[in-house]
Amino acid sequence: MYAVGDIHGCDGQLETLHRMIAEDAAKAPEPRRVIVYLGDYVDRGPDSASVIATLCLPPRFGAEAVHLAGNHEAMMLDALSRPDDQDAVMLWAANGGAAALASWGIDLEATAPERWAEAIPDDHLVFLRTLRRRAGFGGYLFVHAGIRPGVPLDAQDPDDLLWIREPFLSSTADHGVVVVHGHTPSRDVVVRRNRIGLDTGAVYGGKLTCAVLWSDRLRFLQA
Repeated sequence: MYAVGDIHGCDGQLETLHRMIAEDAAKAPEPRRVIVYLGDYVDRGPDSASVIATLCLPPRFGAEAVHLAGNHEAMMLDALSRPDDQDAVMLWAANGGAAALASWGIDLEATAPERWAEAIPDDHLVFLRTLRRRAGFGGYLFVHAGIRPGVPLDAQDPDDLLWIREPFLSSTADHGVVVVHGHTPSRDVVVRRNRIGLDTGAVYGGKLTCAVLWSDRLRFLQA
């Protein structure tokens, strides 16, 4: 089992990390190989389009791929689906959307929002529109941002799964699972009794991190 943190258009680091995962998977102690991508594939970084193109490919080295939505995919889809809503358009643009658009060859200043979706390949749009909000394997729950403490797992607000920080980050509650998440960048991986944070700020000059979860063992690959 592998879980990859926030990529944010850092296609070169993703390719390096995939090579590392492939080498590790060849020695994996369990026959089933699953890679969960925790969302935030787009915005801010150099090549969102290449990241999405890579993730659209069939899973590598015999692995199952699970792609979760992040808040940046939510902002992107909101802007693309409501191009006449200036709030939605400007929110995405202000949070790295301009860099993402440029990677698809779209000039933010010269192209009307109504034309943005036309310039993005259909398979990329289908990929983005069919992302999941959560996935559970064994004793782990994989989400982009976190969960709301004290709320049953099957009653979580979908927006919290994409956006929450507090009170999740500071909670010491037993959630019944270990929550594996991204969303909140830090210099190093965060490992707590009830959560594992994997956004190590690749787009800010940090590393792109993958958690390796085999049986009762936990370690990390970084590019």
